[in-house]
Amino acid sequence: MTDRALVVVRAGALTTVQDRGRPGYAHLGVPRSGALDPHAAALVNRLAGNPAAAAVLETTVDGCALRPRSTVTVAVGGAPCPVTVGGRPAAWGAPVVVPAGELLEVGTAVLGLRSYVAVSGGIAVEPVLGSRSRDLLSGLGPPPLADGVVLPLGAPAGPPARVDAAPQPGVPDELVLRVTLGPRDDWFTAGALRTLTTRAYRVSPAGNRIGLRTEGPALERARDGELPSEGMVLGAVQVPPDGRPVVFLADHPTTGGYPVIAVVRAADLPAAAQAVPGTPVRFVAAGRR
Repeated sequence: MTDRALVVVRAGALTTVQDRGRPGYAHLGVPRSGALDPHAAALVNRLAGNPAAAAVLETTVDGCALRPRSTVTVAVGGAPCPVTVGGRPAAWGAPVVVPAGELLEVGTAVLGLRSYVAVSGGIAVEPVLGSRSRDLLSGLGPPPLADGVVLPLGAPAGPPARVDAAPQPGVPDELVLRVTLGPRDDWFTAGALRTLTTRAYRVSPAGNRIGLRTEGPALERARDGELPSEGMVLGAVQVPPDGRPVVFLADHPTTGGYPVIAVVRAADLPAAAQAVPGTPVRFVAAGRR
């Protein structure tokens, strides 16, 4: 019987299993989670011949190294990075055959932060609440990869895409986030609202899968005190006591007490997954709740 599995030779700084996440459980305190750059995850799945919902690997900055126990087709996308098979250069952004026992090396991102690795059949770890995604906040899903871990693979669903390469969005030089103001913009001064939508911020190195933290001018409160905890949504721009906006990403908490000044449009969030520390951030008002 064919051994459908991957051996993790080098786990990298933070490599996790991700799929489309587990929507519908916020009332239980469980965020959606899932790939931070869902478009990149769906594309590598398509290239590898998988359905869009198949689980992939999401790497952070320095990639990973994997050894399949049977011949597989892989595709690497998201943040551009060098790819080798058995020490020989291989294509990024295209289907690549990796023979059984050969080493697939996904190198350090040359642009952006997160690369995605799809393997024919998908990563077949046990799902939790209908998803194989790792949620860093709640701890649900398989733990981040560690050297020596063996990952099961599913059966291939179809042939790989018949392309030499697939176009992928570039990594942003400037992160432009369209926001709808509210629901708690009245907790801030008029000057703070102008500051949010006219001044430049930068991506902080303190961010993670829970939230993108920013560096820049503090937003002045019009009210003292704190709110009772209330529901939080993907893309919420929460303002903690230091006044610097935090954009909630896939592993965000489902409740919080700091006021939410605005919400980022979902279409703008995949770019946030690839914005390296120091990237300029611009919040653009696109309406009010």
